Amino acid sequence: MKTHHYIISFDPKDAVENGLTMERAQALGLQFCKDNFPGHPAIVCTHPDGHNHSGNIHVHIVIGSVRTREVERKPYMQKPRDWREGTKHSSTAQTMRHLRVEVMELCEGAGLYQIDLLNGSKERVSEAEYWARRRGQLKLDRENAGLAATGQPPKQKKFETVKDTLRKQISSVLYRATSFEDFSDKLMQQYGIAVKESRGCLSYLPAGRAKFIRAKHLGDKFDKAAVLATLQANVERKPKAPFKQDTIGKLIQQPLRKPFRRNCVNLTQFLPLPQKQAFVSRSQSGTMSANPTLPVLKNSCVA
Repeated sequence: MKTHHYIISFDPKDAVENGLTMERAQALGLQFCKDNFPGHPAIVCTHPDGHNHSGNIHVHIVIGSVRTREVERKPYMQKPRDWREGTKHSSTAQTMRHLRVEVMELCEGAGLYQIDLLNGSKERVSEAEYWARRRGQLKLDRENAGLAATGQPPKQKKFETVKDTLRKQISSVLYRATSFEDFSDKLMQQYGIAVKESRGCLSYLPAGRAKFIRAKHLGDKFDKAAVLATLQANVERKPKAPFKQDTIGKLIQQPLRKPFRRNCVNLTQFLPLPQKQAFVSRSQSGTMSANPTLPVLKNSCVA
């Protein structure tokens, strides 16, 4: 028999602060199953703890794929297969959104902690990546224990998956780029990461890999909309260079913190030829202060 498996996982603090018990969680799970999976054979069971020993009570709901009786049509049901007898359960986007809303309302009504299930996460971690992290961290801990036994310091304390490293590298470039071209070029130059767009979605190819990783597998802040928004924010935040008027009067009247030395700017290059000749003549005769339009430059630099 084909089945569909859903899990409602409660916050570990609910048991201590909100009075959540195994019995209460089981009752909530049964009601959720009755309201949202009518007509399907189902098994509902509750566990006191997760596999990572986090202490969170969670409910497993396993339903048979085929509906055994026709049920009343609900607003989120789009096609006859969603309510007729003998049709299969379909996890459409609209159905999943409805279930997320139901879970949030379930927790709110029961006075339990809840999170926003409708908006994506800045960092999305799949189950496969989660287990890869755990296995990698355990292996790294064993290696570090061996190094500590010999008096050697560990080279790395936290294990990172390929996606962890990719997220960190993309983030380091993203917050310093000001355009998509700049973003793409810096990723390639600094880390050898290629980025491409297909059907409005971004994908990234780390160095040494043959297959692109889609942004949706990394987190929402790496997709096209979020990247472009960050780049625009970088442009608005970037300080602009102060404007200076290109006139001899403004340039030479600015206070000089240090006297000019070698390779100093020849200020006479900004003057028309007649004024330039007069400038040189006065500088040689030492009468520059007689011209009110030209400040004294005798102690600065004369080309």
